[in-house]
Amino acid sequence: MNSVRTFLLAALSAVPALAQQNADVPPAVMREFRGAWVASVANIDWPSRPGLSAWRQQAELVAILDRAVDLNFNAILLQVRPAADALYDSPYEPWSAYLTGVEGRAPEPYYDPLTLAVTEAHARGLELHAWFNPYRARHASATTKNARSHISVTHPELVRSYGKYLWMDPGDPRVIAQTLRVMLDVVERYDVDGIHIDDYFYPYPEMGADSLPIPFPDSATYAAYVNEGGTLGRADWRRHNVDTLVQQIYVRTKALKPWVKVGISPFGLWRPGTPPSIKGFDSYEKLYGDSRKWLNEGWVDYFTPQLYWPIAQVPQSYPVLLDWWLGENTKGRHLWPGHNDSRAAQGGTWPADELNAQIRATRATAATGDVHFSMRALMPASAVVRDTVLVGVSTQPPRQAAAAALAERLKQELYGAPALIPASPWLATTIPGKPLASLAENASSADIELTLTPAAGSRVAWWTVRVYSSGEWHSWILPGVQRRLVVAAASEKRPIHALVTAVDRFGTESAVREVDWR
Repeated sequence: MNSVRTFLLAALSAVPALAQQNADVPPAVMREFRGAWVASVANIDWPSRPGLSAWRQQAELVAILDRAVDLNFNAILLQVRPAADALYDSPYEPWSAYLTGVEGRAPEPYYDPLTLAVTEAHARGLELHAWFNPYRARHASATTKNARSHISVTHPELVRSYGKYLWMDPGDPRVIAQTLRVMLDVVERYDVDGIHIDDYFYPYPEMGADSLPIPFPDSATYAAYVNEGGTLGRADWRRHNVDTLVQQIYVRTKALKPWVKVGISPFGLWRPGTPPSIKGFDSYEKLYGDSRKWLNEGWVDYFTPQLYWPIAQVPQSYPVLLDWWLGENTKGRHLWPGHNDSRAAQGGTWPADELNAQIRATRATAATGDVHFSMRALMPASAVVRDTVLVGVSTQPPRQAAAAALAERLKQELYGAPALIPASPWLATTIPGKPLASLAENASSADIELTLTPAAGSRVAWWTVRVYSSGEWHSWILPGVQRRLVVAAASEKRPIHALVTAVDRFGTESAVREVDWR
């Protein structure tokens, strides 16, 4: 990594000075997950529209990552499989039309967006989670025909037409096998930090002309199950099908790479009446997702219920639902609730204080972070395309101005300093080796530089650095690929006491290495 990039990363990661009276009392390193979804379906977040040139796609993606760093986020959940297609080079499914404009067409000139996303995220100290839709085969926003390699063409017997969508039948074991094959391929071939599925299990009910729900067309699949000796009723059978997929995703991911976190973001209500004050959509009966069971069984490393309701809305109160989910977290997994940031933006349906109030409510509980939907609601006001020069992500200027105001307030009030990803002790089996560190004067610039070296055999995901000088502590959280940090300019030479730790992919922190200069 060149010195310019090192300096920029250090500047992005620096925490403002924290005054301390005692050098023996260093500031604590904050632990909090701050994630954001980046949706590709219908070009919600990225790319801003289908068919952009490869360099425009890359520039937009990098702008999103840079914005996440600027706002002191530490994770991106990138949608890579919106509808049995791929925003990466998949051997099993065609390139997405949301990327290139034509399903099955690779970017030109060629690049792999997921490889780029992982590399650039890690260079910035961000986690990159690959987000998959497990069953959807075609979205209502699709305008082009499916490629010859799409499952609706190669195996039409596995696909059902439902409303304006195509849906893979969750009751067919071959569909489960296909989704597992796709997700595990990404785990094997890409250095992702997590894999993630959203709330679309069996589809949300489509309404007919008579205003009644249209039944999902899986009668033949269920009849085959019964003919083979199955005894479950149809609703329980559907839930069992989804349970099987969720459990297998978890077990088989851990068999490949134990450090890759598995996360699910289900609908925020499990069932109406749980807890008693809650009313609304019954995801247990209508999506056939027994999300409480997945959390109770420990089939996730993090659980992100979509709590898209305001604090004061009694039938679906944010803190009431969060407390209920925390009570169901019997395995002690990460609970990182999901927020709909666009509703808190100017012109949205929430008051300006709502989003920040919800995050404060999260911090008042045992939950250890939050996930924001979506990056479009957080991009800067300058995110427009001017001629052929990309400044950011193209969206409507009034909406972006509101988003920028929302994001800046979030940073000023709550995300003013970086935070480290929370540890996952149920996954870790070892502690990282104590790193090496040294302080020295740079022969060219005369700056005082800290050099960071991993312990033998250790892979570092992040460094924490705390420096005491002239009665003040300064703190940094740095990407693991970084090896040097300027801790004092040539004009500010003074005695320095530094504390350094290495943090691995599990979030486990090493013993502290202490080093002094003068």
